[in-house]
Amino acid sequence: MPNSSSISEFLLLAFADTRQLQLLHFWLLLGIYLAALLGNSLISTAVACDPRLHTPMYFFLLNLALLDLGCISTTVPKAMANALWDTRHISYTACAAQLFFFLFLFSAEYSILTIMSYDRYVAICKPLHYGTLMDSRACATMAAAAWGTAVLYSLLHTANTFSLPLCKGNALNQFFCDLPQILKLSCSKSYLREAGLIVVSILVLFGCFVSIVVSYVQIFRAVLRMPSEQGRHKAFSTCLPHLTVVSLFLSTIIFACLKPSSISTPSLDLVVAVLYSVVPPAVNPFIYSMRNQELKDAVRKMMPWTIFSSDKILISLY
Repeated sequence: MPNSSSISEFLLLAFADTRQLQLLHFWLLLGIYLAALLGNSLISTAVACDPRLHTPMYFFLLNLALLDLGCISTTVPKAMANALWDTRHISYTACAAQLFFFLFLFSAEYSILTIMSYDRYVAICKPLHYGTLMDSRACATMAAAAWGTAVLYSLLHTANTFSLPLCKGNALNQFFCDLPQILKLSCSKSYLREAGLIVVSILVLFGCFVSIVVSYVQIFRAVLRMPSEQGRHKAFSTCLPHLTVVSLFLSTIIFACLKPSSISTPSLDLVVAVLYSVVPPAVNPFIYSMRNQELKDAVRKMMPWTIFSSDKILISLY
């Protein structure tokens, strides 16, 4: 039985066994990856370049787009390369790096989503104090805390996980180096230390979840008390994209963590992993831009030849 010191590489789970399906999955992943790159890059560039979008809400949206870019770039390129070259190998060092960056980006994104719910709460429930509570210094401090805490969190998990003796082979039942799959390779009771870290992490994540729920309960109560229908519509339109992204993010994570072991299969685990690691970074830009006219205008101004300028194209044709 090999131990962690003798393992030089891991074997990832293949998307398919036949060559034709492998190539099909490569092209599907490539399409999703390019869509995520384009969407998040457009949002990042628009927010950074347009002075009208230099507000707390768009500052945190910029952070979210950068995290989405990093998150999907951590897992998908290696999966595409393995599908294209018909291999399953990933080196020990690359696996540790992939786990570190995935945990870092994933936890930072959850923290940013929590901060964004607080931003919407202050904007709607405490509008007179918004400039004070959400000034540039406060926003930078909250963003730095989210990124810094995520670095510490991922460093602790990665260092502790790869310090465990791994003696149950080197095959991972996932298309990237996922924490639960690596822990399954350990045959030492030392994994209880990592289990303790996971319990603490769950408590922190639950605290963030409670914070989001409480924020939106207060938001909905404040919105429903607004006398103006136009004001209610505007408030809901600014909250709906964030609430949709949070729901997508949390529903996939909760299902991945709480699904019964009796229905757990490699294929189902693979699909669930794609849902929480690949789909959100690809669809988040679409969700945020769908009902956001300011963002559409910024992209149109930055790239007048894009589909956002279809009205101008039709006018020029006439």
